[in-house]
Amino acid sequence: MSERTHSNTLAGWREWVQLPGVGVPWIKAKLDTGAQTSSIHAYDVEAFDRDGVAWVRFRIRPWQRSESDEVAVECPVHDVRRVRSSSGHVDERFVVIMRLLLVGHEVDAEVTLSNRDAMGFRMLIGREALSRGIVVDSARSFLGDRAPRPMRRRNRGDA
Repeated sequence: MSERTHSNTLAGWREWVQLPGVGVPWIKAKLDTGAQTSSIHAYDVEAFDRDGVAWVRFRIRPWQRSESDEVAVECPVHDVRRVRSSSGHVDERFVVIMRLLLVGHEVDAEVTLSNRDAMGFRMLIGREALSRGIVVDSARSFLGDRAPRPMRRRNRGDA
């Protein structure tokens, strides 16, 4: 009997993610197979025009309990969508394309910009990004690379 091989990579329900294209070295994310699109906590969101193309600028604070390591980002607008939150509220959100490094895979994902202050995670990774060979084990966490200990402490508000 030969051993079956497949291209899927196992991930936990929460993982440390890198966003190299926007200068965020680490952010803790919830992997949510119930959400179609990924989402990131963004604030000071401002649309503008660059050479006839719609762009958006915003700020990201990657740590839950800290204002450290804030990053200013500018991206072309990929789309504007009406999104229903987990509480049932519908609003329009900008969608940008971000490159994610997740459990050793680079994935270009559609990411909505939203206020996730009240949520437990600054980023949510949805089905669209996970459909590229990532299988989520809902009983496990942090199967991929981890942020260095000092960064994990900043996320807890310990630094």
